[in-house]
Amino acid sequence: MQLSSTLTWLVDEAAGSPGADRFLAELGARLIQDGIPLSGGALTLSVPHPIIARRTWLWRAENGEVIEAVGFAPAGFGDGGDSSGDAGRRWLNGLAPGGAAHEDIVGAGEGGPLLGWIGSRRFTEAEANRLREAARFAAAPLAALSVRATLSAALEAYLGRRSAARVLAGPLRREVGETIRAVLLYGDLRSFTALSEAKPPAAVIAALGGWFDCIGGAVHAFGGEVLKFIGDGVLAIFPVGDRPRDACDAALRAVVSAKAGMVHLDTTRREQGLPPLSFGVALHLGEILWGNVGAADRLDFTAIGPAVNLVSRLEGLCRPLGRTVLISSTVATETRTALVPLGTHALRGIATPCAVYTLPDD
Repeated sequence: MQLSSTLTWLVDEAAGSPGADRFLAELGARLIQDGIPLSGGALTLSVPHPIIARRTWLWRAENGEVIEAVGFAPAGFGDGGDSSGDAGRRWLNGLAPGGAAHEDIVGAGEGGPLLGWIGSRRFTEAEANRLREAARFAAAPLAALSVRATLSAALEAYLGRRSAARVLAGPLRREVGETIRAVLLYGDLRSFTALSEAKPPAAVIAALGGWFDCIGGAVHAFGGEVLKFIGDGVLAIFPVGDRPRDACDAALRAVVSAKAGMVHLDTTRREQGLPPLSFGVALHLGEILWGNVGAADRLDFTAIGPAVNLVSRLEGLCRPLGRTVLISSTVATETRTALVPLGTHALRGIATPCAVYTLPDD
């Protein structure tokens, strides 16, 4: 069977495309070389993500540019939502002159990828047939791309983007990791045990969700990454690289943002007749081992080391000192933010006492 160069590419090479965006641009360019009068295209894929239901890539033939749009899932879960690929379809129909648009569901089932094209004029029947043929040959490489995207999205949802990339790049073995410098953030809800015993599970989960949204959202907004949720606690990092001051300032801005978010959350809770949520947050700059730990056949990707122990113990001082935010001297010496010294304190299990600081308005 003699295949065109485009179909041969789809069979032999397309599955190795670095992403759906490059797949779409390459396929569109090849179809133009085959004589199809394309001016643009769209590719829509389902993704397993907590808040995103569909991802759509839009390609312009005139400059090769690809941009991305997302469809958000209802109620925050990626099991439904924009199942019709409306973002791509609206774009196709809005730009196609005289309705010169063509769309195919790739593979079996209604939930499969959607591949659509805009023509500079109406497609002839022969051209439409060639686009359908390309869509059929695109099923296998798009299935491979979808599997990779599914794995990456699932790992990012559970581990965070940086950690997911490390897991995908490294071998699945214990003691595989690297030592990095980072600002560590550890936060914890207070009186959570009492809340758990006094409230039904749904109320407890709602409280946790509100708290994690505030602290996790602030961390991600300022370039950090949540490594782990530990009961009602959260461990996050702001990798330093060669700019420790920037990482320290970003972590402090994230804490200020989280505090503001918790004020808003407590206002909403009071309006619902619910008690406010008190919490403590600590920041520390140090070295961590960032990598795989666990049993031989059950691994966790996390951060360990003395710095992790110190930031956890430092957060434990928040209640005795009557503060919401405590900051170690390693952060205080690097940041541009004016801090208030609280003296030197012994930390449980830590040999050397720690100089402790807080925010001026804490």
